[in-house]
Amino acid sequence: MPSRKIVIDPITRIEGHLRIEVEVDENNVVTEAWASGQLFRGIEIILKGRDPRDAGLIAQRICGVCTNVHYRASISAVEDAYKIGLPKNAEIIRNLVTLALFVQDHIVHYYQLHSLDYVDVVSALEADPADAAETAKSYHDHPYRNSTGHLSAVKEKLSSFVKAGRLGLFANGYWGHSAYRFSPEENLVHMNHYLEALRIQRELSKAVAIFAGKTPHPQNLVVGGVTSVADMLNPQRLNDFMFIIKEARDFIERAYIPDMKMAVKAYGDEIKAGQGRGSGNFLAVGGYRFGKAEQLFEGGVITAHDFDKIEPFDEIHITEEASRSWYADDVPTSPYEETTEPFYTDLNEDGTLKTEGKYSWVKAPRYKGRPMEVGPLARMVIGYLKESKVIRPYMQHFMDATGLDLMDFSTTLGRNAARAVEAQICCDYIFDFCSDLIENIKYYDEETWTKYVFESLPKEAKGRGIFEVPRGVLSHFVRIEEAKIANYQAVVPTTWNASPKDAKGVRGPYEESLVGIKLSDLSAPLEVLRVVHSFDPCLACAVHVIDTKGRALGVYKVGSSCSI
Repeated sequence: MPSRKIVIDPITRIEGHLRIEVEVDENNVVTEAWASGQLFRGIEIILKGRDPRDAGLIAQRICGVCTNVHYRASISAVEDAYKIGLPKNAEIIRNLVTLALFVQDHIVHYYQLHSLDYVDVVSALEADPADAAETAKSYHDHPYRNSTGHLSAVKEKLSSFVKAGRLGLFANGYWGHSAYRFSPEENLVHMNHYLEALRIQRELSKAVAIFAGKTPHPQNLVVGGVTSVADMLNPQRLNDFMFIIKEARDFIERAYIPDMKMAVKAYGDEIKAGQGRGSGNFLAVGGYRFGKAEQLFEGGVITAHDFDKIEPFDEIHITEEASRSWYADDVPTSPYEETTEPFYTDLNEDGTLKTEGKYSWVKAPRYKGRPMEVGPLARMVIGYLKESKVIRPYMQHFMDATGLDLMDFSTTLGRNAARAVEAQICCDYIFDFCSDLIENIKYYDEETWTKYVFESLPKEAKGRGIFEVPRGVLSHFVRIEEAKIANYQAVVPTTWNASPKDAKGVRGPYEESLVGIKLSDLSAPLEVLRVVHSFDPCLACAVHVIDTKGRALGVYKVGSSCSI
């Protein structure tokens, strides 16, 4: 029997437009995969010729979700180019905002974007609320909002949603799919926390806005520091921030972590079978220093799951190429010299991607010529292996509680487990950063900006801002000539993870992780969605488009019965 191609276009419950095509054999096992970003990013072109000090406000528009981290990386790239240092308080405030974003992003990703790949909403309507309350107690002594009365109300609310079709998310799905494993009671517990997570993420947005001015698209960063001085010096503002983080920590400890333990137990055989495992190339850059010598994340590079060898990260080894991307320059190039010249080639006559040649607007970043997976999985594995005093205890506790080995995290559900552990770490350690800020103010250190005279700065310079952000390693590169931006490139987490094949035919992380999975039902490829969603895709970051005349830029249509 010849292989069959399945097209999922667009992938939903992500940011941006992503198309996935897979080939399956006669046993419904994926033998090849293509990940295609479906929009062109032109922010780099827009930035050319601009004043470097304006880069952050423009670059943050790369995405409507990851606005803060692009803003920060862009501002930091300019600061690096001009060798402008930051006051301690400015660095702390930037870290508080970013780490609050970590917590919010991870909670939203699992519950609102990914959990329904594992949770059968319709099945939850069959649950006994009293039994569900007892089930939750198997994973925590004091589960989050777990009374029988409350769970009964959640069940009634879900029933009204499903019957009325008021939420498209609940009105349409692969409910009843054979790949679902949770009992009705476990589904109800998860959906209880799904609804609670909506409130928690709203409160976390308030926490971000306390020091960022607003969210999305904050306005608190300037080259040399931050502008939220009054908020920093107001004890009530800091107290409000910490109160929200405490509430989020309570949710993580009593809902998020227990739910992840529940998922690991239900889908343990898939984890042990390596479902969704990639090439084992992991990249992290570390950072977020606090106290006198501690830092939240460790940097390093792992190749082919070789946990006995961790190379130090060196940005000089980062290149991007476009041999399989819709750009004109195919040669692997340093981001400082890279071009962004669109060169679109059409699809096949049947609407499928060309299996040879260019097929995505996402470029192919490489480290020493290799594709790399970035994100919570990479950070948690590298931190554990480097015996981080911050990361290793949390990881070990989760491993002891679930029976997972370190290799088990390199799977579809393992990525989610790593993300949940990371959310717990970030939430706990935010208070250490707050303590550092309070200590500085206590001893009359109120500096938030490094003074400089722009006209006295070099007319020629180049710099980069490289950070760990919720979805992985983010780097912005700027080259300045005649005091204007001559070239600008952003290599973002989803560019790493959603990378197409390179000139050697080596798959990117999405593609490699899809190969080998078996589909239960070709007309409902739930297993494909699970793998892709586990990376927390943000295609708006990886690709971008602008058209001032409002013209149609793309048409998405359902093909055969194997197209979603």
